[in-house]
Amino acid sequence: MRAFREAVEAHDLDAAVALLAEDVVFTSPVVFKPYAGRAITAAILRAVADVFEDFRYVRAIDDAGGRDHALVFTARVGDRVVEGCDFLHVDDDGLIDSFTVMVRPLSGAQALAAAMGARFEQIAREAGQAADPA
Repeated sequence: MRAFREAVEAHDLDAAVALLAEDVVFTSPVVFKPYAGRAITAAILRAVADVFEDFRYVRAIDDAGGRDHALVFTARVGDRVVEGCDFLHVDDDGLIDSFTVMVRPLSGAQALAAAMGARFEQIAREAGQAADPA
């Protein structure tokens, strides 16, 4: 999804959030339970933008129908380099209704989990939700 990629690469998180459906479901690489809704997904995106350093997309894979997209990225969390992929699905209105992130290696995922866990109270406050990092 070109618009999302360009917004993230330009550090324009407002533009990225504008591409999320109200009922988007975000699936984290380090938490079992998915998060539902634009507010929590936006708060997570803002926090991860602070956690990831040297973030860049390196490849995009799109299905022929235009509804499913995979954006492959590299980044750093502290001293750990991570490779990952954002899997996006868009609804009939062209908004992201499903957002799944996967990262590797395990040590990078663990560093990401620790860094995001330290910010979870702030994420929950920003999203207007009770803190439950299940």
